[in-house]
Amino acid sequence: MSTVVSVDTSDIRFPTSERLDGSDAMNPDPDYSAAYVRIGTDAADGLEGHGFVFTIGRGNDVQAAAIRALSPWLVGRNAEELLADLGGFWRELVGDSQLRWLGPEKGVVHMAIGAVVNALWDLRAKRAGLPLWQLLSRMSPEEIVDLVDFRYLGDALTRDDALGILRAAEPGRAERERTLLAEGYPAYTTTPGWLGYADEKLERLCREAVADGFGMIKLKVGGDVDDDVRRLRIARDTVGPDLRIAIDANQRWEVGEAIAWISRLAEFDPAWIEEPTSPDDVLGHAAIARAIAPIPVATGEHCSGRVMFKQFLQAGALSVLQLDATRVAGVNENIAILLLAAKFGVPVCPHAGGVGLCEAVQHLSMFDVVAVAGTTKGRVLEYVDHLHEHFVTPVEVRGGVYHPPTTPGNGMEMLARSRERHEFRG
Repeated sequence: MSTVVSVDTSDIRFPTSERLDGSDAMNPDPDYSAAYVRIGTDAADGLEGHGFVFTIGRGNDVQAAAIRALSPWLVGRNAEELLADLGGFWRELVGDSQLRWLGPEKGVVHMAIGAVVNALWDLRAKRAGLPLWQLLSRMSPEEIVDLVDFRYLGDALTRDDALGILRAAEPGRAERERTLLAEGYPAYTTTPGWLGYADEKLERLCREAVADGFGMIKLKVGGDVDDDVRRLRIARDTVGPDLRIAIDANQRWEVGEAIAWISRLAEFDPAWIEEPTSPDDVLGHAAIARAIAPIPVATGEHCSGRVMFKQFLQAGALSVLQLDATRVAGVNENIAILLLAAKFGVPVCPHAGGVGLCEAVQHLSMFDVVAVAGTTKGRVLEYVDHLHEHFVTPVEVRGGVYHPPTTPGNGMEMLARSRERHEFRG
């Protein structure tokens, strides 16, 4: 038996604004940051659970403080009991009557719960000697649905619905796992497309993306429509007519403005338009989707929880679902979101544009293909070539695909020297 003895938090920030890495129409000067948590026990193996919440600089200290405030729910607990019932622990934290008042189920506290839950999954996977995606993929359908809180989802997804989805995918799990390990998971790159980059850099990075085997790139848009037309023309002329180009407005437009702006960009055959308006505006997204069809609408990286995703799907307001590993309350809630997407037949193409997000979200996509959706059709996973060198198990992307991690854990563990060097001290 072991006991949780420590919950350590860090405010870690990287000066990505210096080169405008990550810049877009709404976030012109981001500093990629992580409100980081390590959960330790007194077990002889010395293993720790690592998790974080991604931010872009200011406010990261507030997020770290919210994570720190959850330590009383952990310190002194029996670690084996905690790890054996992560569905119950999720409901305990998210359902706490006083914590709920700060959301409910949204915002800084909800994201802090996600960091803690993700860290516990990291510890559980390390103890099992498996990468998180394999740990989840080898659980029974009944074990998986026990992780999910179906409250508020019953009009769209019931426990029986979820069991049906998981049981239907169960027979082919082993074969899909072998295929995934042999062939990888399809990726696209956002590296060329940051809004602050000069045209020459955009063109060079587009050429490199083609050479690296990517079948799709993404460009940020929304600053100035004439600039967007010029940049997209450069990109299209560089990559040719067949490579897909997605565009991302990062919530920049009003509904009518979005429809008019996208019509100007339609000549470049966008693979999708991402976050065209407020991430909370379900009806606005639905109106845009109807007006710009057949161009798909993609969104989700700023959706606060499973209920928002349910509404977007019910309203036909998205055609590509973009979950995020750290925006909602951790692995458990993201499993609910994957099941919702499978129920509605919508592909999941996660957001991964931030420090450590590629390392983290690949596990969810790989679990999805093995045990939930059962396919990579229509699915691509975002890749950004930033800051991977700071992680114990950096992503491996070659030939335009993610090669599955085999190291035990959830991929979120950052190197100690990187944490120390980049800790923000005011």
